[in-house]
Amino acid sequence: MLVVLANDIDKVRVGVAAGRSVGGAVQRNRAKRLLRAAMLPLLERIPPGHDLVLIARAGLLAASSQEVQSVLERQLQRAKLI
Repeated sequence: MLVVLANDIDKVRVGVAAGRSVGGAVQRNRAKRLLRAAMLPLLERIPPGHDLVLIARAGLLAASSQEVQSVLERQLQRAKLI
């Protein structure tokens, strides 16, 4: 899930969260690592002045990193950020 807010800073900030519905601590940390890794190549395409919050869901751990990145890219396109 993606939440976008405007900010007054001239950069993009990204926060990552994973609740207990994702799994235990190890699964939550892995989910957050997957989201951060998927976001890195897309950051330069996002215009400055936005705060993004990525929230991991339970099905994330079953997806490959390429699938996560493509879904994240689609979400950013739907939000009209790229």
